[in-house]
Amino acid sequence: MAPTLLIVDDHAGFRTFARALLEAEGVDVVGEAADGASAVVAAERLNPQIALVDIMLPDFDGFEVCARLTEGGRERPAVVLTSSRDASVYADRLGRSAARGFIPKDRLSRTMLLALAG
Repeated sequence: MAPTLLIVDDHAGFRTFARALLEAEGVDVVGEAADGASAVVAAERLNPQIALVDIMLPDFDGFEVCARLTEGGRERPAVVLTSSRDASVYADRLGRSAARGFIPKDRLSRTMLLALAG
């Protein structure tokens, strides 16, 4: 069975690219969200196994989305953060977050996503 995924990014172009790439690699993209508030609602409604969340969002950042999606010790969805910036920019916050890991946008693949999401 294909893993289910919610893509959260404010750039429609990246959402389209990520969906096409990951669906071609066997991931079931069950939804998309353009901001943090929509991501939380979509995750509750769709119950994806994984959420790929951009760090820079227009309302609140990906770290806050991650905190809201994993509050109370919930393990689903597994949150993987992404950005066009290098991970070193976010190193301190990544270490303190409940995110399973970080994938640079230009290195996105099913293999990397599943390796981090567990």
